[in-house]
Amino acid sequence: MAQPLAALWRRKPIDVATDGKGEHGLHRVIGPFSLIALGVGTTVGAGLFSLTGIAAAQNAGPAVILAFVVAAIACGFAAFCYAELASMIPSAGSAYSYSYAVLGELVAWVIGWDLVLEYTVGAAAVASSWSSYLASILGQWNLHPDPRWMASPMSMVKLPDGSMAHGWINLPAMAAIVFIVMLLLRGISESTRINAVVVVLKLGVVGAFIIFCSPFIKPEHFTPFIPPNTGEFGHFGVSGIMRAAGMIFFAYLGFDIIATTAQEARNPERTMPIGILGSLLICTIIYIAFAFVLTGVVDYRQLEGDGSPVATAIDITHLFWLQGALKFSILFGYISVLMGLMMGQVRVFYAMSHDGLLPAIFGRLSPRTRAPAVSHLIFLVVTCLLAGLVPISVLGNMTSIGTLLAFVLVCVGVLILRIREPNRPRAFRAPGGLFTPVCGILSCLAVMVSLDALTWLRMVVWLIAGLVVYALYGIKKSKLTAEGTTQ
Repeated sequence: MAQPLAALWRRKPIDVATDGKGEHGLHRVIGPFSLIALGVGTTVGAGLFSLTGIAAAQNAGPAVILAFVVAAIACGFAAFCYAELASMIPSAGSAYSYSYAVLGELVAWVIGWDLVLEYTVGAAAVASSWSSYLASILGQWNLHPDPRWMASPMSMVKLPDGSMAHGWINLPAMAAIVFIVMLLLRGISESTRINAVVVVLKLGVVGAFIIFCSPFIKPEHFTPFIPPNTGEFGHFGVSGIMRAAGMIFFAYLGFDIIATTAQEARNPERTMPIGILGSLLICTIIYIAFAFVLTGVVDYRQLEGDGSPVATAIDITHLFWLQGALKFSILFGYISVLMGLMMGQVRVFYAMSHDGLLPAIFGRLSPRTRAPAVSHLIFLVVTCLLAGLVPISVLGNMTSIGTLLAFVLVCVGVLILRIREPNRPRAFRAPGGLFTPVCGILSCLAVMVSLDALTWLRMVVWLIAGLVVYALYGIKKSKLTAEGTTQ
């Protein structure tokens, strides 16, 4: 009995080579600019263009601005910890690889399984938001497809005759997923070049929205800045700000995506901290400015259930010369978000397969592009089903709790390594000593607690399913088992 229990906490040595230069390794082709572009491209997306309005209408009102600040502070502590571990353990798999080296195999399995939920559900949420913007553009062109083909069965849509009905399936969201996977199958080098172009376009869109819509801000829309609580936790007031921070938290997972590409980055010890911290700084500034303009232009009560708040704001301003270009650019800009999320999910499973915890098929690379083709196709099916059948508000909460759990464990890893191995070389050291990881743990846990019970239940069910898979397969097939490692 003692032997199997000891196996749960065995750790993968930090010094194990992870340069991926072998026959079956990923290509090291990503530089610091591409890493920042990947982080910004993934971060500036559905959390900004869609969930900002939903969080304002349902939880925080104009104080959604403060929710972004709360989320940014928690992310800031976590980002420093990510940067420190990424410089020490430049391996594919992000928090999974860090946990394996610091906290042991069981925790690594839990966080790896959790990360896959985070990226998969996040990609489905982004695709759902993309579908909302597509509907807005088609309406502008006087094209009105049946809305039931653009919404999940759990969502209500307004039919042309004014009646309400349940959606059938979100076909445009599913089509977006298929397109991105086909693009990723062409290889990481080409994908990152396309991503860089899309990110430049997207930042131009956000800048144009902030600049040209600012004159239409109405001060009365900020009163009351923090609407009084309705008597229910999470519906306005301080608890509403915390609930909104939890809902939009997944918007900041861009730097977590960066960490999953460590095995494809050039000189990762130096470039990973640059990519992680640089993308977080840029995105925090963008998010706060965007939320200020959006809630200033549109009364937050008008954003209830609105999956395309930018389109709503532009319609209110009557900037007809601007609205078509902005909506189309946002639609195109979602490519980078989906690309980052779909890239991250398969690279976590690639790392887990490489360690023997999952079947070898998840680690199989295309001989020509070195892309994990089989994993991409498997996740294509799963993500399409989520995007087509589940509403965006549910998907957003599920992604956020997975992101927060990953952040907590990364901060715990830094704390343990600081105590256990204080003299180990660190290419980057998070400032503040033990203060930074402790604050990262506490702030992320505070946001997690604010999420609703149903979101927690979904995560627990997913993690239980993962533990069953680990018990039946992972613990027996682990490479550490083959090597007889118990610690």
